[in-house]
Amino acid sequence: MNNRTIAFIGGGNMARSLIGGLIADGFDAGAIRVAEPDADQRGDLAAAFGVTAVADNLDAAQGADAVVLAVKPQVIRDVAAEIGQHARDNGAVIISIAAGIREKDLSRWLGDGLPVVRTMPNTPSLVQTGATALYANPQVSADQRSLAESLMRAVGLTCWLDDEALMDAVTAVSGSGPAYFFLLMELMEDAGERLGLPRQTARLLTLQTAMGAAKMALESDDDARTLRQRVTSPGGTTEQAIKALEDGGMGDLVDRALHAAADRAGELGDQLGNQ
Repeated sequence: MNNRTIAFIGGGNMARSLIGGLIADGFDAGAIRVAEPDADQRGDLAAAFGVTAVADNLDAAQGADAVVLAVKPQVIRDVAAEIGQHARDNGAVIISIAAGIREKDLSRWLGDGLPVVRTMPNTPSLVQTGATALYANPQVSADQRSLAESLMRAVGLTCWLDDEALMDAVTAVSGSGPAYFFLLMELMEDAGERLGLPRQTARLLTLQTAMGAAKMALESDDDARTLRQRVTSPGGTTEQAIKALEDGGMGDLVDRALHAAADRAGELGDQLGNQ
């Protein structure tokens, strides 16, 4: 990937995370250009990463092998219309990290026929532990798929979808997912404090336990149900806690929550596509 040029349109947090991940993986900072309207942010990007930061979108996109759209969904239509012809002339693949923007709408704004990869990263990408789903339209070559995957893999795990309609489910599971875990952590900290633990102790124990459970699950071939059963001794403390959660309808609540998130993702996709 080091013989490629990558342009970022937008220099916000997710773009910075991707840039940092690429450079940590050994990618040449001199092959990265960033278009950012804010002069202070341009200076900071150049100083922090050694990349070329410019004010004009077309200056960044000119000659790039991949153009990463890292702008807010509300302005992506104007950006796409601006850079579409340049991307076509250069044979660039467009990689969108804008939440909710569907490939068909982005392709329409760019001008049909361009290779487009839609991605759905989540916020842990900011600390290089993200989960990103990707969908490629038929114009994307195998080489461009590899380039897009390598870019997003710089900030965590990646997986490809054959059906873009599944992006709403991805949004519900991993896109919004960090907030579910933050809520559980918050509630555990509160309960630990009510049980008499100092707040900081309850917090540290909760966070370390969450990280440890995730690490165990990632490193195991067993599914979450098996792992949970393995640490739930009959008649023990964990069994009593799990029973209380199940009696309170936790399974149904989680199912309803994810369906609500997926439904809202679909609604937002409709709204953004009609802008």
